[in-house]
Amino acid sequence: MRWMGVNEIREKYLSFFESKEHLRLPSYSLIPQNDKSLLLINAGMAPLKPYFTGQEVPPRRRVTTCQKCIRTGDIERVGKTARHATFFEMLGNFSFGDYFKESAIPWAWEFVTKVLELPKDKLYVTIYLDDDEAFDIWTTKTDIEPERIFRLGKEDNFWEIGQGPCGPCSEIHFDRGEGKINTLEEFLKAGEEDRVIEFWNLVFTQFDKDENGNYNRLQSPNIDTGMGLERMATIMQGVNSIFDIDTMKNILNEVCRVSNTEYKKDSKKDVSLRLITDHIRSVTFMVSDGILPSNEGRGYVLRRLLRRAARHGKLLGVDKAFLWELCDVVIENSKDAYPQLEEKKDYIKKVIRLEEERFDETIDQGIVILNQYIDELKKEEANTLSGEKTFKLYDTYGFPLELTLEILEEQGMNADINGFNEEMKLQRERARAAREETNYMGTEMDIYMTLLAEITTTFSGYTDTKTEGKVLVIVSNGDVVDRANAGDEVSIILDNTSFYAEMGGQVGDKGYLEGEDFKVEVYDCKKTSNGKILHIGKVVEGSIKADSKVKAVVDRNRRIDIARNHTATHLLHAALRKVLGSHVEQSGSLVSQDRLRFDFTHFEGISSEDLRKVENIVNEKIMEGLTVETVETSIDEARKMGAMALFGEKYGNIVRVVKAGDFSIELCGGTHVNNTSSIGMFKIISEGGVAAGVRRIEAVTGKGALNYVEHLEDTIKSVAAALKTSSKDIVRRCESLMHEIKDKEKEIENLKSKMALGALSDIINNVKEIKGIKVALSSLELDAESLREIGDKLRDKLGKSVVLLAGIKDDKVTFVAMASKDAVSLGVHAGNLVKEVAKITGGGGGGRPDMAQAGGKDVSKVNMALESAYAIIENMIK
Repeated sequence: MRWMGVNEIREKYLSFFESKEHLRLPSYSLIPQNDKSLLLINAGMAPLKPYFTGQEVPPRRRVTTCQKCIRTGDIERVGKTARHATFFEMLGNFSFGDYFKESAIPWAWEFVTKVLELPKDKLYVTIYLDDDEAFDIWTTKTDIEPERIFRLGKEDNFWEIGQGPCGPCSEIHFDRGEGKINTLEEFLKAGEEDRVIEFWNLVFTQFDKDENGNYNRLQSPNIDTGMGLERMATIMQGVNSIFDIDTMKNILNEVCRVSNTEYKKDSKKDVSLRLITDHIRSVTFMVSDGILPSNEGRGYVLRRLLRRAARHGKLLGVDKAFLWELCDVVIENSKDAYPQLEEKKDYIKKVIRLEEERFDETIDQGIVILNQYIDELKKEEANTLSGEKTFKLYDTYGFPLELTLEILEEQGMNADINGFNEEMKLQRERARAAREETNYMGTEMDIYMTLLAEITTTFSGYTDTKTEGKVLVIVSNGDVVDRANAGDEVSIILDNTSFYAEMGGQVGDKGYLEGEDFKVEVYDCKKTSNGKILHIGKVVEGSIKADSKVKAVVDRNRRIDIARNHTATHLLHAALRKVLGSHVEQSGSLVSQDRLRFDFTHFEGISSEDLRKVENIVNEKIMEGLTVETVETSIDEARKMGAMALFGEKYGNIVRVVKAGDFSIELCGGTHVNNTSSIGMFKIISEGGVAAGVRRIEAVTGKGALNYVEHLEDTIKSVAAALKTSSKDIVRRCESLMHEIKDKEKEIENLKSKMALGALSDIINNVKEIKGIKVALSSLELDAESLREIGDKLRDKLGKSVVLLAGIKDDKVTFVAMASKDAVSLGVHAGNLVKEVAKITGGGGGGRPDMAQAGGKDVSKVNMALESAYAIIENMIK
């Protein structure tokens, strides 16, 4: 057995199974597609579920992959053990109704003993208790010694998740100890002591478990295997910890360098070093797949991992953003297997750096709030922070629990950890309740899920908007039917269609299906989660039957308008990258007949100057009349061409590249114009933020742009007419009117002030005296500034006094309270007075003892509020 690096093991595995006629597929995104049961891909077989269930036809019946995975179930143990990690790679070979145990077992043995050259006297195998078939194959088709095979029960060697496909499994184990293991008891003990480690699980999916618990034999059994790449590397490199394998060690060494910390000198610091090493791998890969930090879903997982790593950096004495720098070594170690890491390097680093900087602000905010809690505990002469407040710091403000405990400990205090755990449990229960009930596939079951995978549709709409096809399936009222009549709502699947199904942000086509004695109006075209193209509409004439010949006719003018907008999104994407930087990535889009919407990653508002630059570049490319061409090629060739892949999209081996000259090159399955000049004109109508780190631009093209300009012209003419001026003088006229309005408003306020000053004598005549202090109350139609001016005058005139005035304006209330120095010395507090008075009108406020201000909402309660002041003031006076 020779030493092998992680990247070599991965390549050896995939090449071996390619030699066994397996199709090598690239790793799927960490973001599950059409699977509501998962937040993140957590196993090699997870993205392949549709092929196992027969809902989709696999590209080949034999497949091999190395799948990137995230699991956070044991997150609290990461860094504390030699084996736990949140990110890992899972090697797998899969058979979808092709070969079974008779091939899977010998190939597995061949790979580990001949390719990896693992010593046979170090290997043991486990099988399911009743799986005599597996035992026979192991003992007749490999040269393993029969006494090295142990039979285990369901808990260890049978794979099932609720109902659906399931079956026995066989695991291969490596013995790191000395001497032969002779009995099952010895084997189990060796496993508990970590002497023996399992590294490859071969799952034989041969049953379908029904709702009654019966195991029905599958007509076409499947093979699903999983080998942990990092775990295999520990064996090949003769180390006991995944943190000592080559790629992980490279990252850990960089963490040590940045933090100026030596590994294996301080056990507490070692935990931080290992945790940062693992977490930076996770966040780098998550961001490369388009996941952004947020407070929910997978974005919350990313934020939590990133902030935990940043927090442990602080524990190591790193007082700056540093995680974004560690990305370089992660990318360098994995870029050959995952080229998108290198392609999106600048973007990944920018996202991580910004989140680190936000975390620094969070720490500062959290400390302020925690100090408030500590002050409250001191006043109450208590020393335990409630579980509710501890959890609020953690959950709402993102403040790490360990930091809360550390700061409390410095104050001789602690936190109610049991209460915290209870709040955490309640949150998990809420999340679990919010998760939709799903079937094995993780998708909602409907009639389309029951259709055969062989029912597929050829799309010929790139070149034609009229095609001929045959009706394969008619669905009406939720059931498959043989016939639908005039008036019936239907979803129809054809063998061939010119209709584009909604996908990649582009809306579905409209049009009609026509036969000899029927016509169906199609008002939408969608693709189901298992890939069926549905023509959704209504039978308007005659009767349509299964197997009917049809003409599929797309609304061509609508299609052209959509194509204009779609090509414009590609030009917009390229222009944004040119003006704002290469970190800009598409994160969503809507391409419809009348407009386009484009969401993209950017971390601040766009200036009007930059927005104008973007718009001008797009229009320049339209006027240049760039040829738009499409090329079908391999994913590797497309990358060499510089084509941009979109986050979350699933690409096969053959992809479609859309080029607009040399300006824009993207992978895209949508419909486009043949030349950019066909777009006509491009006009941005809005720009704004839609989520943390995501901006949105809405724009119009072609007829939509003309309609927009015409609407603006009509608006300008209407405004000019209302202002009694010409269109070209609108701005000057508006500025003139604004000056006039401001002057009039000042004049009105001055008149009101004079009227109010004239009413001073009325207010003074109604003054009441409470315990030697004169109290003046009144409500006036004035703003706060005028109220303060009158209040000052009243206080000066009255001497030892309290003044409370209510200003009513625009259905809102402003309270101003003032107290003379001698009134304050007797206990009067203007701030507390307005606070209590404002409450009555549904408002609040406060201020100094001698002068304060508050706001109110309910104008009808102003007099009641003023009357309450007498009792409040009387209670204040000592």
